[in-house]
Amino acid sequence: MHKEPFLKMSKREHISWQKRLGIRFIALVLALIVCAGVIVALVKMNPLDVYKAIWDGALGSERRVWMTLRDTMVLLCISIGLAPAFKMRFWNIGAEGQILIGGACSAAIMIYAGDKMPTVALLVVMFVASALGGLIWGMIPAVFKAYWNTNETLFTLMLNYVAMQVVTYCIVFWENPKGSNTVGIINQATQAGWLPELFGQKYGWNLVIVLAFTVIMFIYLKYSKQGYEIAVVGESENTARYAGIHVKRVIIRTMAISGAICGIAGFVIVSGASHTISTATAGGRGFTAIIVAWLSKFNTFIMVAVSFGIIFMNQGAVQIATQYGLNENASDVILGIILFFLIGAEFFINYRVERAKK
Repeated sequence: MHKEPFLKMSKREHISWQKRLGIRFIALVLALIVCAGVIVALVKMNPLDVYKAIWDGALGSERRVWMTLRDTMVLLCISIGLAPAFKMRFWNIGAEGQILIGGACSAAIMIYAGDKMPTVALLVVMFVASALGGLIWGMIPAVFKAYWNTNETLFTLMLNYVAMQVVTYCIVFWENPKGSNTVGIINQATQAGWLPELFGQKYGWNLVIVLAFTVIMFIYLKYSKQGYEIAVVGESENTARYAGIHVKRVIIRTMAISGAICGIAGFVIVSGASHTISTATAGGRGFTAIIVAWLSKFNTFIMVAVSFGIIFMNQGAVQIATQYGLNENASDVILGIILFFLIGAEFFINYRVERAKK
């Protein structure tokens, strides 16, 4: 005798934004409860004290607030860059390399033209060069994908390592002081090529640049003809061809935009934050941005909140390590649990789970 399952699943045709928000809120609450249990079990500490330490580490002072905003803007910029490619189902795993190339272009201009151009012109040239560097690095796998159907995941991933070697090669010529194998702070005395303060805030321009891209990319993906073409190609290339869309052109154009914005993220890091270049400039944020893009469903406004949440936890790790003598990876464990629950919530957003009728 065939036994009916206790539960059945069915794909949702539609779900309101209120329900989506509610499901994610429940997932976050459950994640925090599990995190509290882990904290008590592993380190025998009051989880509320640990959560408070994380809050203080990220937002406990004006300086910490701006450090958190600075890092949020970098992660957000990369996520915005990945959004069009991932919406097109082009798996751009090469953001790390595109950031490095964009950052290297900015660093090169700072080093070689820092004392030869006015500040505004220098920053504009750096911005454009970084965008072009990332654009070229993004177009390489796109061309191969469009014309020879290569695997874009492997191609973009391998280009990350090529970019690291390019930066390593450049450091040989740029190292300061000689023999240090590092570039050091570029133009520390003159601050040529550094983004200036805006309204008295050191990272004000970082905020303006990235939030401008947030609005522009939202409009581009949702309301422009090219955004529509990206969505159609992502759903089905055959349908796109039937509709008269030039698929090869869309792939190349979209990856050019994706790479350019990731290259601009390199500019924001080098000119607006670290003022140096190394193989660690991207810092793994190109991979973290993939999570941000997926959790946000390619909505750039939602990316603001997701990026902030991740950076909030990362910044809190420093405070945990200082205050309680814990390894900074403790915060990574908490962040991992939260992300696990939030990603799991997507299942309940996309599928309805019901008790089977007898």
